[in-house]
Amino acid sequence: MCGITGLYAFNELGKFHMIKLAAATDALESRGPDFGQHDLLDHVGLGHRRLSIIDTSREGSQPMKDASGRYTIVFNGEIYNYRELRQKLDGSNIDFVSQSDTEVLLYWLIHRGISGLAEVNGFFAFAFYDKEENRMWLARDRFGIKPLLYYYDEDKFFFASEIKSMLTFGAEKQLDYSSLYHYLQLNYIPAPYTILKNVRKLIPGQYLEVAKGNEERVRVGTYYELQLNSSDQSVANLSYEQQQQHLRELLDQSVQRRLVADVPLGSFLSGGIDSSVITGLARQHVDSFSTFSIGYRDEKFFDETRYAKLVADKFETNHTVFSLTNDDLYRHLHDVLNYLSEPFADSSALPVYILSKETKQRVTVALSGDGADEIFSGYNKHMAAYRAMHPGWQEKMVTSGLPLWQQMPKSRNGWLSNKARQFQRFSEGMQLSPKDRYWQWATFLSSEQASRLLSSQSLEQLAFEQADDRRTKWLESISGESMNQFLLADTQLVLPNDMLTKVDLMSMANGLEVRVPFLDHEVVEFAFQLPEESKINRQMKKRIVQDTFRDILPKELYQRPKHGFEVPLLGWFRTELKNTITNDLLADNYVEEQGIFDVEEIRQLKQQLFSNNPGDAHATTWALVVFQWWWKRYGG
Repeated sequence: MCGITGLYAFNELGKFHMIKLAAATDALESRGPDFGQHDLLDHVGLGHRRLSIIDTSREGSQPMKDASGRYTIVFNGEIYNYRELRQKLDGSNIDFVSQSDTEVLLYWLIHRGISGLAEVNGFFAFAFYDKEENRMWLARDRFGIKPLLYYYDEDKFFFASEIKSMLTFGAEKQLDYSSLYHYLQLNYIPAPYTILKNVRKLIPGQYLEVAKGNEERVRVGTYYELQLNSSDQSVANLSYEQQQQHLRELLDQSVQRRLVADVPLGSFLSGGIDSSVITGLARQHVDSFSTFSIGYRDEKFFDETRYAKLVADKFETNHTVFSLTNDDLYRHLHDVLNYLSEPFADSSALPVYILSKETKQRVTVALSGDGADEIFSGYNKHMAAYRAMHPGWQEKMVTSGLPLWQQMPKSRNGWLSNKARQFQRFSEGMQLSPKDRYWQWATFLSSEQASRLLSSQSLEQLAFEQADDRRTKWLESISGESMNQFLLADTQLVLPNDMLTKVDLMSMANGLEVRVPFLDHEVVEFAFQLPEESKINRQMKKRIVQDTFRDILPKELYQRPKHGFEVPLLGWFRTELKNTITNDLLADNYVEEQGIFDVEEIRQLKQQLFSNNPGDAHATTWALVVFQWWWKRYGG
């Protein structure tokens, strides 16, 4: 796990940016605190910050060259089957000088090329340079666990793990108003776009070729695309019990692969089904295992450490609970905001940051249960989607009550007001096409609400047709009433751009590697061959995961309500952060001078925020605070 960066100069003017390579590499120091190095290869520069996991010796350091000096690689991630790949390379006259997965990947690419990624099991972002052909390839793993961004113009091509490195190189800082518009709706910016007009994210499963002599100097291709396999009956024809057995085998193999490390390793343990399954499987293969949980002393409703302790006791792990107060959360708020080099408003990043920070004091690698909800249908919106596709009298009754739900006060902060909010969203979604329904349930603000927040100058810059084209592309997997299509959209949109981005940023801010066994490509491909009834019915979400591991988990986990933690933003906005909002980031004069947002709309939002009926104003305020904080550091 590391940070990578580099450039490819198309001409002498582009080569001038080589002087910034060292600084661009050092901008990623938190991702790789153990070692940093960069190489200049005529018109190509490659930089690497290392977090040592496999073969911690100097021989595993990067940038890494082959024996001939023709090929060079910088690589972020882990190749779990590198030992098998190395065996396949035997007989190719390779004299390996390290035990690292990086060196195996280097020679694998030399001998197999980009097409060889079909046999690679791991998560990665890399740049691979062939000096003789004067050509560079970059690629990102199948599901977007690791990030890779790029920028190019007529003089040069930059790439990096984070935008801050590319800005150090001198990437142009032009605000992308379509990205801002979608950020206000989603709280994140989906690939291939970023908040900057000319900076792009490589989409998961894509590779990119850069060459000086090409008509297209930068060419993007796809090496992997997840398929629904609706015509493949090999899994669907299995009995439900046989499907469970196959899932158990695949996930156990996945966990075993992710236990390979030359540094201390443990697991996040929330007390939910997913992290408990990963912990239980890992414990079967190691003599000693550490687990880590967060508790919320001031928010007992959300505190689930009792369930985590039940799991830890059952599997006899070395368990640590980080018990936090709201003051502890607030104390790290500025650290999170300062780390972000692109606006990202998922507020649950804050507890993930603290969990990563505390966990890193004890281990360097942590397993997590991320990904299970998206591929096996674990969210409330998945149950809503299932019920919308299979409506009965209850769904019809809720839908008929839409005029009532529209009149009731709605907020996430109370049981009744939250139910009114959920019923209204469900009722409205029932009247939409599958694509529009998905988008409504994936967003926090409607297109009209997001538009109202923008100033007239911003709206002039915003190409609504372009924004609609982006939305159409993100939703192209949804063509009808299908749960697997709904989940595929989540796997392509929410998973890489929100969930995995959050974990990558917050763990890498603290030099911690997080591995996600549920996102082994064999597990994911199996999940998308399953019929919907194996994943969800009217009584149970994530059905096959719950049933498969019922025999190894404490029964109390199946009797507990699931509570997602809400960061106490509203309280902070009315106390510690009130001055920052009213007199700085969202001050009328600053908003007017900045010219991005509508002053009157922001003023009304603040009035609602500080009123007796704030509704969900704090969620929109948070998205604006994150953007404004970013703008002051990077955009202005």
